[in-house]
Amino acid sequence: MSTPQQAAAALFDELDALGAAAPPGASFDPAAIDRIEAAGLTGVSVPKELGGNELPLLDVIDVWSELARADGSIGWVAFAIDSAASYFGSYLGDDGAAEVFADGVPRLAGQFAPNGAGAEDGDAWVVDGSYQFGSGLTIAELAGCGFFASPADGGDPGYRFGVLPVDQAQIQGNWHVLGLQATQSVDYQLTGVRIPDRHTFDFFAPVCHRGSAMHRLGVLPLTAVGHAAWALGVTRRLLDELRTAVTRTRMGAASSIGESDPSLITIARLESTYASGRAWVREASEQAEAECAETGEFLSVSTSNLVRQACVHVNQTGVDIAEEAYRLAGTVALRDGAFQRAFRDLHAGGQHFFASNAASIDWAKTLLEQGT
Repeated sequence: MSTPQQAAAALFDELDALGAAAPPGASFDPAAIDRIEAAGLTGVSVPKELGGNELPLLDVIDVWSELARADGSIGWVAFAIDSAASYFGSYLGDDGAAEVFADGVPRLAGQFAPNGAGAEDGDAWVVDGSYQFGSGLTIAELAGCGFFASPADGGDPGYRFGVLPVDQAQIQGNWHVLGLQATQSVDYQLTGVRIPDRHTFDFFAPVCHRGSAMHRLGVLPLTAVGHAAWALGVTRRLLDELRTAVTRTRMGAASSIGESDPSLITIARLESTYASGRAWVREASEQAEAECAETGEFLSVSTSNLVRQACVHVNQTGVDIAEEAYRLAGTVALRDGAFQRAFRDLHAGGQHFFASNAASIDWAKTLLEQGT
């Protein structure tokens, strides 16, 4: 019986072809998500109680990495949909979860930064907002959003995540970008949309109604794990493509690119950087899951910062690896193909908040506090 990673790897040729065939400025064929579902890899981080797989966290990382290795855009949308469904599957109460997951694990996409405002109206929130980067929204069934929630009694606003039918979102496009071109990470608007309170949860104080220790990582660390897994997958693909590229001989050269000592040293260093980053992501994720299993509580701030920094590290070093590999690969890197796609995707992913230095500042403060 194959492992989840092997099942994901078996999709490589199909997903690679579907990713390469995505028209400029458009999404990849939704058949890619159908293939993932047919392989039994839907909802790998979603509670079993709601139809998900609820795999151990290291298996989740392996699956998300393999999907991204086949194609960066497909892998990005797959982990984004999966992780969003994981939050709502774990943190919605019973009534809300039963409705949102009535037909199985939904294709749920959106931006969860608090770019909207919700006013309490009975048992619902009336939300207006302007959102960006709704990755996969054009092929989703449900849209997600983050909003500041103002209670009817005039109390201080909270910060909630909500979910709604995708046809209630006004999709505005605006995804003309260097990399991750087929993710359809579009802008969208919500205008007076009524979201039942049971379809929302408190970002700052979620309640884990179901799931495993993984779900007690919380939104930020689990999202960071997804971005880390994605970066590892795309970086692995780029390094695989580099191995092929350096077998070529440049014009006027006496031997192939990969036969020179400087090239061999560079390849060894890039592979070492990748391997060390992968090991750190797995170590930090394993530590986080074990902590939550032991305490039964949400992840501590210090371990959360550790996981987030491991994510930043592999995203930033992925960009560095891509740039050095580009210079080494010769003219192969100039032409459209898997190498170029991975190069562009890593640079696009490297612009995300979860690849930024915000987590580095938090982690460094944690280290200094532990040292005093």
